[in-house]
Amino acid sequence: MSRIALRFLKLTVFSALCWGVLFAGTASYVLADHPLKLLHYWTGPLSGGIADMVAEYNARSPVSPIEAVGMDHESFKAGIKGLLASGQRPQLFSYWAGARTQYMVDAGYLAPIDEAWNAADLDRVFPHAVAETCVYNGKRYALPVTQHVVGFFFNRKLFSSLNITPPETWDEFIEVCRTLKRAGIAPLSLGNRERWPAQFWFDYLLLRTAGPEYRDRLVKGKASYLDPQVQHAFTLWQQLIDEGFFSPATGKNDWAGAAKEVHLGKAAMTLIGTWVMGYYGEQLGWKEMQDYDFFEFPLIDPGIRKSFVGPIDVLVVARGNNGDIHGLDEALMYFARVRLQEVMSAGSGALAPSGQVPLEFYGPLKRRLAEVVQRAELWNFAYDLAVPPAAADVGLGLFAAFLRQNQDLGMLLKSTQQRMEFIYGQH
Repeated sequence: MSRIALRFLKLTVFSALCWGVLFAGTASYVLADHPLKLLHYWTGPLSGGIADMVAEYNARSPVSPIEAVGMDHESFKAGIKGLLASGQRPQLFSYWAGARTQYMVDAGYLAPIDEAWNAADLDRVFPHAVAETCVYNGKRYALPVTQHVVGFFFNRKLFSSLNITPPETWDEFIEVCRTLKRAGIAPLSLGNRERWPAQFWFDYLLLRTAGPEYRDRLVKGKASYLDPQVQHAFTLWQQLIDEGFFSPATGKNDWAGAAKEVHLGKAAMTLIGTWVMGYYGEQLGWKEMQDYDFFEFPLIDPGIRKSFVGPIDVLVVARGNNGDIHGLDEALMYFARVRLQEVMSAGSGALAPSGQVPLEFYGPLKRRLAEVVQRAELWNFAYDLAVPPAAADVGLGLFAAFLRQNQDLGMLLKSTQQRMEFIYGQH
């Protein structure tokens, strides 16, 4: 057995044992004296919002209370699959809309929620684009609780001290990076220890040069990683590396470590999602638009439609052995209520997916971000939520290997394409 397989087996067994203890004595049906179990990945730097949202639910809901149990974000990705396969299924769990939820639906792990969704008239609550992220194989399977935007978050005082204004074009962006480097400050911080943060660079470079239609074909396996469009995106990325714009801690830091470099003034900006606002505000005490700010990924080709990247976190219902979700529907619908959506937004840094949350609820920076979402011509799930899970693993490996700069890019792309052809050939 390989070392990776052994590690996964140990994690799955450990998770199943721990979850089995947590679930000991619970029934398949919701009973007033048996709390619903919600397993989630909002822990550590991502922990803002979940405890407050569940407390608000428990204070307001007339049905069974919810007991939230957190699992480390990275461990959750493998652990939840092991729990579901073993039969130790949480009644509710958080997940990422897109290809990952599609995988869970296709594997038969999730129960549809159409009856409850329609009874609560949620098509009037969530904007159409958000509601559509909950549809898989023609049925509703998910309830959105956060919506994130990925862009540049920067140290406002550093920018001000050097008279830098946020760039709007690629040429302006390069000049900003050069100005920062001349001042002895790392322009860019990227924490890619867990591999997924680098995907945002690939996503935006491809979207701003090849366009969203091409990117859509690539993530669906209908374009090749050997295409000139992909190579061009890596060429632009390589320019940033060659000019020494990235902090040297890229391989050692996680996303929060990279964000902290910006907080400490060791780096000027990081390309990350709005969950960093929860981290900055709740855990580091940084104030939006005073200590830090945001700007969109710059335009590269002005002829290409502007689109944005970001995940949507959802709550899903695990299908029981008997397929019954009795009682869960009423509980789940509570999380669509305006107050609960606002509470999660305030703590997590995310925008509330609900269209009924008024713009006035947000602070000035989040209001700007909400306007970005509203005027976006196109919305894209991040790479690892847009491709099948097996393809995500290959793609994230490609980005990590590229950043290490120890392999030939042409060979990396050739190997990636060969593996993608095999993966997509299985679907």
